[in-house]
Amino acid sequence: MNNVSRRQALAALAGGAAIMATTAACGFKSANATASSADGDVSYWTQVDPTNTVQQAAISAFNKTSKGQVTLSTIASAGYLGKVQTAMGSSAMPGLFFNWGGGSLSPYIKAGKLVELDPSLKSHFLASPLQAGIVDGKFVGVPCRGTQPVFLYYNKALFAQAGVKPPTTYSDLTSLVTVFKKRGITPFTIAGSGTSSWTELMWVEYLVDRVGGPGVFSSIAGGDWSTWKDASVLQAAQMIAELISSGAFGSNFGSVNYGAGGTSTLLADGRAAMQLMGSWDYATLAQISPSFVKNDLGYVPFPSVEGGKGDAGNVSGNPTNYISMTTAAAGTTAADFLKTVYRDDYVLGLVKDGEVPVTTNTKSLLSQSTDPAYSSFLYDLVAGAPAFTQSWDQALGSTLATPMLTEIQKLFNGQDSPQQFVSNVLAIQG
Repeated sequence: MNNVSRRQALAALAGGAAIMATTAACGFKSANATASSADGDVSYWTQVDPTNTVQQAAISAFNKTSKGQVTLSTIASAGYLGKVQTAMGSSAMPGLFFNWGGGSLSPYIKAGKLVELDPSLKSHFLASPLQAGIVDGKFVGVPCRGTQPVFLYYNKALFAQAGVKPPTTYSDLTSLVTVFKKRGITPFTIAGSGTSSWTELMWVEYLVDRVGGPGVFSSIAGGDWSTWKDASVLQAAQMIAELISSGAFGSNFGSVNYGAGGTSTLLADGRAAMQLMGSWDYATLAQISPSFVKNDLGYVPFPSVEGGKGDAGNVSGNPTNYISMTTAAAGTTAADFLKTVYRDDYVLGLVKDGEVPVTTNTKSLLSQSTDPAYSSFLYDLVAGAPAFTQSWDQALGSTLATPMLTEIQKLFNGQDSPQQFVSNVLAIQG
């Protein structure tokens, strides 16, 4: 999935809190989407993206042997979330719909719009990414796409020229800052302009995890906002302040944008040595410079922090995307269809489309990926993760995530000290 989709997931959270207060009075009927019928037929809503052909192929195969029929309704990405939000609670509510899991589903659960799924489905998926489909203690989302973890990309040519290896510990990381600064190369490219604070959030996520363990954010997301007082949060903020003062991100990252022409280009053309970013950046880098991706792109997990409580195998990012079932799904058609998303033909279709699904049978199919080495790295990273923490901005909901991102940007910009950062985030939910 590309990064546009990641941002759309946050937009889903922005409207989530008010969804159920407004949709009951706002009927919706899309020109290309119909609600599920009483005879067991099911409408499956998804956004327009490159995997629609894989989805349609699965539906066509299913419909050949199923009494109830599934109809795929593809909705333009820019309008997808708004249409789903409006339809939920109306007579046009779909039986199945594509989503980002986590906090975006909570309003629908509280309103009684989602169906708890068959627990036996869980055995077909990797444990860590499955967790974002379990919301408010209810299993309501089946993984249906590739995984999108965050990790360190690095320029292998620059590392070879400097005679160094990618970091495995935080001490390694800080040493590399010195090495590349002396060579006139930005150690880490990061986007700090405008609404790019989500790229800065990734550093906070990983440092808090490595220092304090995944339970720190799990407690925050679970409703204990006072957990921001945990010593690991202040320590992570202090580490970030030290990285900034050491020049780890260069001197003008506040004016750098994410993607082509910005962070990704700086990495690909050798002006930056490393970038902490999600798996979606691979496609961006391939568009910028296919030769760089083929010859000089390296990738490693985020390093451990000496003395920290967090396992070095823990991952942060976007576990995957999900299909959820609503109370509009009549009969057994929808439940039967959900069994298709872990079958070899569906998984292979995604793999050939550049995705790395989170099913237990994916590993054996990755040799047919366009870049088996990269795909295997992603799969192994997620399969071996003791914990996969969903991106904080997606997990919290817009009411809390938006001001949190503002405070993170202030920390990176030097407007707030680490102590002020902790105090200001605590004050978001006083």
